[in-house]
Amino acid sequence: MMTETPRPRRMARSIGAVVAGVVAIFVLSTATDVVLHATGVFPPWGQPMSDGLFALATAYRAVYGVACSYLVARLAPDRPLRHALAFGVVGVVIGTVGSATTWGRGPEFGPKWYPLALIAVSLPCAWAGGKLRELQLRNADPGTPYGIPPDHRHG
Repeated sequence: MMTETPRPRRMARSIGAVVAGVVAIFVLSTATDVVLHATGVFPPWGQPMSDGLFALATAYRAVYGVACSYLVARLAPDRPLRHALAFGVVGVVIGTVGSATTWGRGPEFGPKWYPLALIAVSLPCAWAGGKLRELQLRNADPGTPYGIPPDHRHG
């Protein structure tokens, strides 16, 4: 009996986990932005916002970063923390591209600290989400590494 998932299937599940995290954080962040604009917490689209409102946006994006990193780790076929950190690296890349394309384009894109803050929190949030999953697995069955039964562990 084969105890290890075939490599192509594991690779697809790994990629799928990270893609699911990217989709989830995009949907959550965008939906929250829409609600905050619609309710008047944020000004109309395209209008400048105060630093305090950008701090609020940074805060909920950080919370979503942890939650989506946990999701990635939860969906990962193995090594949950490694998958969460891969998601964090994707966040750094996307944040860097976004920062480069909006840098100096006007106040509606926010203060310069905002995209830098999003880049800076990507990996710590990813680590936190991955660690939450590892702790959950460890507490599920303390007798096995990360609580994963031997027939479900992958090298």
